[in-house]
This record gives sequence, structure tokens and C-alpha cells, in this order.
Amino acid sequence: MDSSASASPEKKPAKTPTRPARRVGAKSRRGFAAMSPETQRRIASAGGKASHASGRGHRFSADEAREAGRKGGQVSRRKPAEGKAKK
Repeated sequence: MDSSASASPEKKPAKTPTRPARRVGAKSRRGFAAMSPETQRRIASAGGKASHASGRGHRFSADEAREAGRKGGQVSRRKPAEGKAKK
């Protein structure tokens, strides 16, 4: 018989998780969710100002906003297709 097979295998220590296990109903708040509403507002405002300053920002005119609202209303009121009726 092989002498290495009779030797007891060395046990490795259990791996410790780097993060706590997810618990039902307990979520860790990360990123913007962990910030106060005032801080969120300040950062978002700075991002919007930077976007407009770089020329990539867009501000809707009254006509553009009206057209976008009309399109959204048409999509939400659309009837189901003939072959795809709800069951």
C-alpha cells in the first residue's frame, strides 16, 4: 500500500469572506445612496454644469418637450398587437 494514502490529509483553514453575507432585508448603502440628499444634489449639479460647459449638454425647448411628451403618450396608450394579445 502507498504510505502517502494512509497519511491524514492536512486541513486548510476555511476561507473568510471578504464581504458580509447578504441578509434578507438588510442592504448596505453604497455610492450615491450612502450620501446625504444635499451632497447628491451638489454632485449632480456639478455634473450638469460640466456637461453644458463642454457643449454636450442639451436643454429642451418648449416645442421639443411638447413633442417628446406626445410621443411618450402615444407609446403608453398603444394597443397590443393582434398576435400578442394578453392571456
